[in-house]
Amino acid sequence: MGGTGDMLTIGAFARACRLSPKALRLYDELALLRPARVDPDSGYRYYAVAQLERARLVAWLRRLGMPLAGIREVCALEPAAAAHEIRAFWARVEAETAVRRDLAGFLVDHLAAGPAVPGKDTTMLELRYAAHSDRGRVRPSNQDTAYAGTRLLAVADGFGPAGAPASGVAVEALRFLDTEEAPAGHVLNLLEEAVRGATDAVRDVADPGENGTTLTALLWTGSQLALVHIGDSRAYLLRDGGLFRITHDHSVVQSLIDEGRLTPEEAGSHPQRTMLFKALTTGAPDLKLHDTRRGDRYLLCSDGLTAVVPEHRIRELLTAGPDPDEAVRTLVDAANEAGGPDNISCVVADVV
Repeated sequence: MGGTGDMLTIGAFARACRLSPKALRLYDELALLRPARVDPDSGYRYYAVAQLERARLVAWLRRLGMPLAGIREVCALEPAAAAHEIRAFWARVEAETAVRRDLAGFLVDHLAAGPAVPGKDTTMLELRYAAHSDRGRVRPSNQDTAYAGTRLLAVADGFGPAGAPASGVAVEALRFLDTEEAPAGHVLNLLEEAVRGATDAVRDVADPGENGTTLTALLWTGSQLALVHIGDSRAYLLRDGGLFRITHDHSVVQSLIDEGRLTPEEAGSHPQRTMLFKALTTGAPDLKLHDTRRGDRYLLCSDGLTAVVPEHRIRELLTAGPDPDEAVRTLVDAANEAGGPDNISCVVADVV
C-alpha cells in the first residue's frame, strides 16, 4: 500500500482548488472527482497534486452555473471539445437570461405603474397591419402561412411533405386570440397555452419525424406585444430609423455563430443553413413581452425573405413603405427579384 507523503489531505486540497471539503466528498460520491487514495482504516481522502487542474476546472464550471451532469461531460472531453461545450452552454444561458430579463422588466413596470385610475386621460394605441404570402419563383407550392388581425400577427414556415398543413393548423390554432382581449398581466400564460394547442394540432396533421413548422407570432394587449418564437422565421422592430431583430434563430448556423465558429457572412452559404435544431413540435418556444411606442413598425417574416434580402435593404424598404400593405408587397417583390428560391411571407404592423 502506497504512502501519503506526496499527497494532499482533503483540507489542503480544498484550499488549493477553492472547493470545500463537503463539495469534494459529494464529487467523490458522484464519481466526478475521485480521491487518489482513501485510507482503509480511517476513510480519510487524499488527493494527488496532479488532480488540482481538474478540480479547478470543476470549481470554475460550478461558478459558471453548469449542472453537475454537464460538468462530468466536459471533464471527459479533450480541451478543444470541452471549450466547444462550454461556449454552447453559455449561449443557452444568455438566451434564457434574456427571456427572464424581459419578464422581470415587464413586472417592474407593471407593478410600478400601480392600478389604473378611472377617468384618467390615456392615449389609446392600436395596430394597422397587412400580411402577404407568396410561393416564390422556385418552389412548386407554398408551405408558409401568414396572418394579421386586430390583435394577432403570425408567420409559420412549414417543412416536409405535410409542411403546408402543419403551418396552416399552427396559425389557425392561435386565431382565437384575435377575438379575445389579452390582459397584460396574463398574456404570456395565455399565449403559452395557445401554443401548446398549436403544437398538438401540428402533431395531429403531420408526422413530426418528417414534418414541422416554425412559428413567430405577436399578440397585442393594447400597450404591449407578447412574442412567441420558435424556428428561424423572424420578428423585427423598426424604431427611430433603426432596425432591430427581436428574435433569435433556432438553427444550426445560428448556434455556430453564437459559439464563435461561424461569422454571419459565412452563415449565408453554409450547407446546413436551413437546418433547425428546434421547431414547434421539437422544443420549447421563446416567450417574452415587448414594450411598444407610437410610430413603431414591426415585421414578421419567413426565411424566404431574410435568406436573400440583407437586413440593411429590409430596413430601407420598411422605412420607405408608406403603409403596411405597401411595405409587405415591396418586401415580397424584393425577395422574388433576388431569385425567390423559397416561399416568402411577411406581416407588417404599425403602432398608431
